[in-house]
Amino acid sequence: MEQLPRGAQFQRSKMLWEIALGIAADPSISYYGNRDIAITIGNGSGKHFKPWLTLSPGSPDLAHAVAQGELDGAFVNPSALLTQAYRGVGLFAEPLPVRILAVYPSWDRFMVLVNPKSGIASLAQIKEKQLPVRISIREDTTHSTRVLIDQFLPMYGFSLKDVEAWGGGFQLNGGPADQRRRDAIADGTVDLVMEEGIGSWGHFALEHGMQPLPLDEHVMQQLETIGWRRAVLPKSRFPELEADAMGIEYSGWPLYTRESLPEEDAYKICSAIGARVDEMPWAQGDTREGAYAVSELAGDTEATPREVPLHPGAVKYYRELGFHLAT
Repeated sequence: MEQLPRGAQFQRSKMLWEIALGIAADPSISYYGNRDIAITIGNGSGKHFKPWLTLSPGSPDLAHAVAQGELDGAFVNPSALLTQAYRGVGLFAEPLPVRILAVYPSWDRFMVLVNPKSGIASLAQIKEKQLPVRISIREDTTHSTRVLIDQFLPMYGFSLKDVEAWGGGFQLNGGPADQRRRDAIADGTVDLVMEEGIGSWGHFALEHGMQPLPLDEHVMQQLETIGWRRAVLPKSRFPELEADAMGIEYSGWPLYTRESLPEEDAYKICSAIGARVDEMPWAQGDTREGAYAVSELAGDTEATPREVPLHPGAVKYYRELGFHLAT
């Protein structure tokens, strides 16, 4: 399919898209500001725009908006948080009727790396000795990494607020490879880094002497009950490691909807992905070069973990392509 479909309306829509990018991408906008873009498809031929489908990225909490019909689809990262919404555990007090349309392939790990000079051998040691540690984390308290941190630290008997009470503090960042974090790692002024996006900062941290700090087994087991998966950070990808290290799976960006979305609408969304697969901004270099096969969008691979059922419209589309899959 051509890069931009013919028609003046598509030229105008492309211009509106570029305007939206230009506004939302302003680096001065805070993580709590107007930096997200929703796409609405509908009918603008009358006095009022009649929306049909609205799709958006955003926080895990948007699962409520999707379930209630305020949005028709949303991206979330990672897959484990949609699992929590589906099961009604962790971040969600009750199960939500969410269903997956496609999972964007994104191989990733959440890791805790420690500065050996800190002498910290386990997160439990921080609670036992009430250590005034300095931790490198996201500045956006609603970010999925902060959700995960707020879930596993209490399993050790303390919270980020306790760290502050013990005289510790935080080195705050925007993205995983924030220059502020890199400077702090290079200066040795952080004791721990707790972060995803390991490919963008992990090599740098390991090269500067930081080492993986695995979560205790009893904590990993509790995390698995609320939808997280343990996963290996392989030495084959990170040769700076002495051996494979254990972290938390942070892969996959599910594009999901609600169970009640009409089957034909879900089918159209999936078929649109297939029709314009060559125009999609697939990640480069994580698992392979080039565009991903459409079949992986429905699967349960290292890059596309899935524990939430596919929407029936998605099942219909993928099976028409000849894929054999579990729903």
